[in-house]
Amino acid sequence: MRIAVVGGGYVGLVSAACFAEFGNEVAVVEADNAKLEALLDGRLPIYEPGLDTLVAENVAASRLTFGRDLKAAVTGAEVVFIAVGTPSRRGDGHADLTYVFAAVEEVAKVLERPTVVVTKSTVPVGTGRKVAEILAHARPDLEVHVASNPEFLREGNAIGDFMRPDRVVIGCDTDHARETLRRLYRPLYLIEAPIVFTSIETAELIKYAANAFLAMKVTFINEMADLCERVGADVQDVSRGIGLDGRIGRKFLHPGPGFGGSCFPKDTLALSRIAQDAGAPTRLVETVVSVNDARKAGMATRVMHAAGGSVRGLTVAMLGLTFKPETDDMRDAPSISIAARLIGEGAVVRAFDPEGIQQARPLLPPETIYCSSALEACTGADLLVIVTEWNEFRALTPAQLKSAMRGRLIVDLRNIYEPAAMREAGITYHSIGRPPVL
Repeated sequence: MRIAVVGGGYVGLVSAACFAEFGNEVAVVEADNAKLEALLDGRLPIYEPGLDTLVAENVAASRLTFGRDLKAAVTGAEVVFIAVGTPSRRGDGHADLTYVFAAVEEVAKVLERPTVVVTKSTVPVGTGRKVAEILAHARPDLEVHVASNPEFLREGNAIGDFMRPDRVVIGCDTDHARETLRRLYRPLYLIEAPIVFTSIETAELIKYAANAFLAMKVTFINEMADLCERVGADVQDVSRGIGLDGRIGRKFLHPGPGFGGSCFPKDTLALSRIAQDAGAPTRLVETVVSVNDARKAGMATRVMHAAGGSVRGLTVAMLGLTFKPETDDMRDAPSISIAARLIGEGAVVRAFDPEGIQQARPLLPPETIYCSSALEACTGADLLVIVTEWNEFRALTPAQLKSAMRGRLIVDLRNIYEPAAMREAGITYHSIGRPPVL
């Protein structure tokens, strides 16, 4: 099958590479010159484990191409995916659909055959109907089918999520769209992945509801961690104790400095706005948004409290800048507010991240010192803050940290170390939701 993907960002690029791996002929259209030049040169504009190899193999097999010519990409395509950005709109938090509608209008101009136009981007309920209206107005001469196919890709595990999904959700109203997309996803039938067909509105809401629910789990365990610190309990044991309940599940019950990234912050905010406009406010989701914002803002205060109330004149090693490991995504990362506050309070911040330094530079204060390794960042530091749980940080031994650092204070916002090991090494250790080691 020939398909076109409009947008070569995270969702578009991963989806295109995986569809090509299924044996389809996939043409990606990217309007950003810098991104397109990188793709044509064999360089990826994002970091995602395994994606570089998958892209290179399918480009070599002539199943995956990149360009800016929309007409050439759409010609002969049975399916056109819209995978452009839907950032939060300034002022009100609604998803900004400017890029989506602009892409649909451009696609409408070049369609030559009955086609299924699919929104892969995360869009509010009702967007699919608006897309259908745009297409019907622009091309009354052509049979165009509209569908919603939201993505559920975790950054750092996107290829696995696409190839071995928990489910595929497809919202459509016509038999042609349903059967065309059933054929496209046929390789997943062979591994018995559930394909859930719904109305367009339902598919659009499923995406927001899924992300909001997971964000609530993160926020819940963070609040339980705060309670554990007050009453002398251990949040790790609380998480395990409730996570083994099959009705709750163990995933997303890891305490930390608050969620960030490209999905949870903007999707929870957008869902709350959608619900308010519909007259059915989602009070839980609204609270999740406010609690998470406050948590990220309060992490620097936690660090300063551990340091005795002030970090002025101290050198702080910060390990991990991206919002989670195995990605270079800095969007809404907790490190942004932490670094800004610590530097504003007079600290010298020495930072390291395996993949996110280039993306962090325009977001963190210019005074931030970037290092080439974790141990270099720790060298001469008065205290260490773990912000992102990259595996290579877990491998650092207490002896290595103690040898590199000037001070003996660690604030672990991801609970990657064992308190007992820190006690034995003579390190003052503060973590999340566990008794401090003093």
